[in-house]
Amino acid sequence: MGQSQSREGDHLKLPPGQRLQRGWPVTHYGPVPKFRPDRWEFRVFGATADGDKHCWTHEEFAALPYDTITADLHCVTKFSMLGSEWGGVPATALVALAPPASDVTHVMVWAEYGFSSNLRLSDLTSPKTIFATHKDGDPLTAEHGFPARLVVPHLYAWKGPKWVRGIEYMLSLI
Repeated sequence: MGQSQSREGDHLKLPPGQRLQRGWPVTHYGPVPKFRPDRWEFRVFGATADGDKHCWTHEEFAALPYDTITADLHCVTKFSMLGSEWGGVPATALVALAPPASDVTHVMVWAEYGFSSNLRLSDLTSPKTIFATHKDGDPLTAEHGFPARLVVPHLYAWKGPKWVRGIEYMLSLI
């Protein structure tokens, strides 16, 4: 298949209004957080099944189960990257280690500077959702979310924050 045919096929995979991105632009507002491994921890808290808060240091988080997925990244700024390889901790592994209470329906994913993104629990537990630490075999850069960013392939990238620090299990108010 020639290069022009490949590009044409790529565009067939794009959501309406998106453009194919070559490379990976840096998109965020504000400064890049300074990573301090001795102070960094990943927390799972809120309505956990056992009522406890669960924490992992950076070293412990890096030792959790590691997997890779191949997935597209679509940004609300209208660019799409197709077929990236994301490596990191599968969200299902964290949920298995710190399960939610039976009536949890949603989560809040917390990141540096108080940024958060709300998700349905079913989106977090999708088999392809990953707390990425690597892209295409290389560790994430600080500008792209090191030490961990959430990738939820079936949702736009704004639902996958950079510099993630934890998950809060939430109960439905309805």
